[in-house]
Amino acid sequence: MNNLLRALGSLSLCLLSACQQPPEEVAAPRPVWVMSVGTTQANASPSYTGEVKSRYESSIGFRIAGKIISRAVNVGDLVKKGQRIAQLDPNDTRLNALAAGAEVQTAQANLTLAQSELARREQLYSQRFISKSALDSYETQVKTAQARLAQTQSQAAISQHQTAYTQLLADRAGVIGMIQAEPGQVVAAGQTIAQIYDLKTLEILIAVPEARIGNLHVGDSATITLNEVAQTFEGRIREIAPAANSQTHAFDLRIQLLSTDPLIKPGMTAEVRLKATDATQRLIVPMTAVTRHGDKAGVWVIDAKQQAHARTVTIGPLSEQGVEITSGLQPGETIATIGVHALTEGMPVQAIQPSPEVLR
Repeated sequence: MNNLLRALGSLSLCLLSACQQPPEEVAAPRPVWVMSVGTTQANASPSYTGEVKSRYESSIGFRIAGKIISRAVNVGDLVKKGQRIAQLDPNDTRLNALAAGAEVQTAQANLTLAQSELARREQLYSQRFISKSALDSYETQVKTAQARLAQTQSQAAISQHQTAYTQLLADRAGVIGMIQAEPGQVVAAGQTIAQIYDLKTLEILIAVPEARIGNLHVGDSATITLNEVAQTFEGRIREIAPAANSQTHAFDLRIQLLSTDPLIKPGMTAEVRLKATDATQRLIVPMTAVTRHGDKAGVWVIDAKQQAHARTVTIGPLSEQGVEITSGLQPGETIATIGVHALTEGMPVQAIQPSPEVLR
């Protein structure tokens, strides 16, 4: 009997102890940033940073070698077409021109003499005093003298041109962007002496990713903003490079300024916003929302019960707005954007919708 009472007492103590055990704690939902997926007009107004350049940047130099004796301009000077930039020592070319002129006079005298001899021989031939072969030889001498005169005249013209080439003239109006000419300096033919920038044909050079180049065409409009100039300018695409840069894989575009301002200078930084050319509605999500599900890209979809579920998606090209989702996601669904790497299938989450100020 005592044994039975002791057994009942032990059972009661066990039951009482079991009832007093605290219940297991339920894990708190993990807070994550979320967003509602919507369509956006991709490529609506992409903007790019570029550099102001002149369409015509002329590198000019002397057409002959020589020693510089004077320089007429400095960097930053405005020049007109035909204005003198620098000059070589003209003494050697002037002497060559004088020698060539003397050669012309000699050839002219020889031709006159040969023509006189031919006239006398023609009279003798008409009187049958000389043979036809003797007359032919004098005709040949006249033709030789004529050819020699033409040759010396060409050489004299070249010598005159050489004298003119001692002056380096601006081939267009613009501003001197670079000059490498000092009196006493000996330069080679074709060596760059100065660069002239045409300020009337300014444009913006930008680089566009290969994913965007298919939607752009020559003549498309653009809006240009310069930090140094408190004004917005209109432009249009003048040139699209036919091949991408081998290092950046981007295409060079030149945006022509339709109007200009004296404050705009070559080398300034400009922001170019291209016209919307692709009206296709696409799903764009932040890069932080995309993770890997196995060997495929995926996102975490948050359902109505505030639970996370992995979803495999197909991604498209990248842009400044984010990454495009081409399949696997529908407009209106909610996805996690920050904190995705800590999520597991079916995990309860606390959805946090960041304000626009935080996103900026």
